[in-house]
Amino acid sequence: MGNQTKVTKFILLGLSSDPAMQIFLFLVLVVIYVITLVANMVIILVIRTDRHLHTPIYFFLSHLSFVTICYSSAIVLKMLVIFLDENKTISADGCLAQIFFILLPAGAEIFILSAMAYDRYAAICDPLRYMETMRKGICVLLVSGAWVIGFINTQLNTDFALRLHICGPNQISHFSCELPPLLHLSCTDTFTSQVVLLPSVVILGSSSFLFTLISYIHIIATILRICSAQGRRKAFSTCSSHLIVVGLWYLTGSFQYTKPSSVSSVALDEMFSV
Repeated sequence: MGNQTKVTKFILLGLSSDPAMQIFLFLVLVVIYVITLVANMVIILVIRTDRHLHTPIYFFLSHLSFVTICYSSAIVLKMLVIFLDENKTISADGCLAQIFFILLPAGAEIFILSAMAYDRYAAICDPLRYMETMRKGICVLLVSGAWVIGFINTQLNTDFALRLHICGPNQISHFSCELPPLLHLSCTDTFTSQVVLLPSVVILGSSSFLFTLISYIHIIATILRICSAQGRRKAFSTCSSHLIVVGLWYLTGSFQYTKPSSVSSVALDEMFSV
């Protein structure tokens, strides 16, 4: 270990090595990123300017849009640069910075989604006390807590990534710096590294998941007690889109970070990350 040189930069192999495909992907990603950026900025602007939308659910939605802007920018902007860069390199410090700015909004998003589940629980299961339960101070506290927990988790994981001893090769089979592909380059034992990461993933993901699950168990039980079919459809429609987003988030996230190495592949990892 003493004679091994520490890596100071990485090569992001990206989604494709074909120049023509890279140009195509660059154009596609530019369009998707601009649509994402503009759409979420419009959502935030409309919610802030329209007083009729100054309700708890739209308050959470505006923060979710802000998280999406941060998360997308942290990944896509570097991807676009990599498509145009022949060397496709990123410095070790730049890689750590990208990990930090990916994990921070991702961690916050998990708990904002949980806060939205609690909001739907309060609206459907206890509608008469909804405005008292979800008063402004509580909403601000929930969002602030989401960012604080996200920051603590991000700091722990970034500090762990900083301690990794990477001595080569320096090629990351991915389109961004994330912990799972970075672990494969570590000179230390990969299994040990993954065990160190598991408590963070389990505590963050499981606590949020259980909170969301409990909320939806109560929501579904309440909906099933509604007599009319129209009433049940109306109640379920208020949380169906949120439920879809939560399902996609946990399915892809849990697979990405907890899958066994026997089913791991570059194409599969990239697909679930996308």
